[in-house]
Order: sequence, then structure tokens, then C-alpha cells
Amino acid sequence: MNTSRRRALYAGVAAVAAVSGAGVAWQRQREGKGEGVLSPLVLARLWASEFDSPSGELLKMSRFQGGAVVINFWATWCPPCVEEMPLLERFFQQNASKGWQVIGLAIDQPTPVRRFLGQFPVSYPIGLAGFGGTELGQLLGNSEGGLPFTVVLTPHGGLKYRKVGKLSEDDVKSWA
Repeated sequence: MNTSRRRALYAGVAAVAAVSGAGVAWQRQREGKGEGVLSPLVLARLWASEFDSPSGELLKMSRFQGGAVVINFWATWCPPCVEEMPLLERFFQQNASKGWQVIGLAIDQPTPVRRFLGQFPVSYPIGLAGFGGTELGQLLGNSEGGLPFTVVLTPHGGLKYRKVGKLSEDDVKSWA
């Protein structure tokens, strides 16, 4: 291969790498704000998921497909998770009539969740995802597996918001 061809090849590879890097940086900047895209396979897995509820009923995620939905992964042993629950409850109470749904997926054992909700009830649905719920969280973008983890989806399944860590009042205001 002659020198000019080799330079052109290297320049092309460098250009592709630069564009790819810019795309990754842009996507990371968008996390937490603006709309993004989840793959059809991830959405199919989400909507096919089913969890027991603390009351023993089955919580089918497909029930929420087609609406604006907040999915919050939490645990009773996670102080920031517990601290943000009143904020999620307020958001649900204020926005349920506008078509919003909030779903809490407990990455925890059933007994502590039932005990906790007996003392601090919420009106939004709770699913007992157990530690297997961590895999669903990872599919939705929680690569670290940290809690709390919140995802907000548009009615068409677009990613509106994603955050690992405790929610703030400003976070919640940005959803509606």
C-alpha cells in the first residue's frame, strides 16, 4: 500500500472514531434530559416483565405501555431511595389525572418491603423485583447497578429521563 493511500485510510479511520466519540459524548450529556431511544428489544423485555406486588397480586408492566411512566428502582435498605419516595408520591398524586404513572420496583426481599410499606404507604404500584430487577435496571441504562435508579418514558417508549442517585425537586419538575 502506498503512503498516500495509507494516510487516507488512517484519516478515514480517525474521522470515524471522532464521530463515534462525539456521539457517545453527546448521548452521555443527554442522559437525564431530553428524549433518547431505547432499543425495541429492551422495551419488549420491559413490557413483558411481571412482578408480584406486596399484596400478592401480579403487576404486569404491559399494563403501563402507551403511557407516560416513571419507573423507580429502590430498596428499603437504601436511605436515598426512602428519602425520595415522598417526592415520587407527590408527583404521582399531582399527575395521575394527566395520564402519568409511577411504578416502584423494589430490589429487595418481600418481607422488608411489606413491612416498610405498612409504615410508609404509597399510592403508586410497587413490584417486588428482587435482586433480579437489577438486570432490568441495567437494560434500561443503569450500568453501575446503583440505587435509587429512575427512568422516565414517554407514551411512545422514548427515554425522557434517566438518573442513578437521589431525585431532587428540580428533577421531578422537569418531567411534566
